[in-house]
Amino acid sequence: MGVLTRMSTVVKAKMNRLLDNAEDPRETLDYAYDKQMEMLRDVKRGVVEMVTTKRRLELQASKVKETTSKLEEQARQAMAAGREDLARLALQRKQAAVIELDGLDQQVANLELEQEKLTNAEARLRAKVDAFRTRKEIVKAQYSAAQAQVRIGSALSGISEEMGDVQLSIERAETKTDSLRARAGAIDELADAGVLEDYSGRGDPIARELEQLTSSQNVEDELAGLRASLPSGEKKALTDGGRQ
Repeated sequence: MGVLTRMSTVVKAKMNRLLDNAEDPRETLDYAYDKQMEMLRDVKRGVVEMVTTKRRLELQASKVKETTSKLEEQARQAMAAGREDLARLALQRKQAAVIELDGLDQQVANLELEQEKLTNAEARLRAKVDAFRTRKEIVKAQYSAAQAQVRIGSALSGISEEMGDVQLSIERAETKTDSLRARAGAIDELADAGVLEDYSGRGDPIARELEQLTSSQNVEDELAGLRASLPSGEKKALTDGGRQ
């Protein structure tokens, strides 16, 4: 028995959660408003039916009044003609019509009271329905605004998460860029210091020999220039010294 009770409680809880998730308060408010409008239409229909019944009774009472006047005139004519029996019969019919007329007047009076009550009830109900409609639209607008805020918040949250990932990517790119710049700077510094191997062709023996010949020729040219700039005595002494 306890297991069944727990199962029933769990099922009800899950059903309530499903209903909460599926329920749209705006639809619920619109449905409640439609039901109230239906009630209001029923009340108005009742008022119309009551007024129609009252009008019908008033027409019937009007005809009974005409009949009463007519019977009274007939009784007068019968008495003038010496027909008391006919006059008595006409007056008896008139009395029955008067009783019927009193009943009709009473029914009309009762209907008027009921009509007044129903009309007041309709007015009160209409005021409540109008107030509910105004409140309904306000709540619906607030709900829609809250939904929009939630969607915007969710979007901003997603953007924040994405921006966090982008920021990490930017930081990694900056770190790699700094490393590459440092490496490039180190390579330039080592190249300037002559530490790195030269792959420009200077390692070729023929190229080195050509460079040495060019360097020796440059030295001889510079020495010849220096000799030419010396006075004659110094030139001769330098020449003799060079020969020894």
